[in-house]
Amino acid sequence: QVQLVESGGGSVQPGGSLRLSCAASGSIFSIYGMGWYRQAPGKERELVARKTRGGSPDYADSVKGRFAISRDNAKNTVYLQMNSLQPEDTAVYYCKADGVFTAATGDAAYDYWGQGTQVTVSS
Repeated sequence: QVQLVESGGGSVQPGGSLRLSCAASGSIFSIYGMGWYRQAPGKERELVARKTRGGSPDYADSVKGRFAISRDNAKNTVYLQMNSLQPEDTAVYYCKADGVFTAATGDAAYDYWGQGTQVTVSS
């Protein structure tokens, strides 16, 4: 089975920075997309940033210019550098790996989610 383990969440003051990491483990052959989503209380889960293998990153308009996503394909790891954090960035951040091929699934690709990590921006 594929597991996604996130780290790097926490509490920060407005204007501060955090870096999230997410490592995928298991008998993985390849991962098409890796990204970050977030869900604030009372709101739906939304895309923050996503990067496909070999492709350009996509960002939510609300984080453009402040957040940067990067991937290490050799380590099946995705990072999210978050700068100039604001209270509205407060949410649980989830890592997602989509289009994952593994030894167990053969020609079928599946999506996987991490358990989530809390990011709180408050003075």
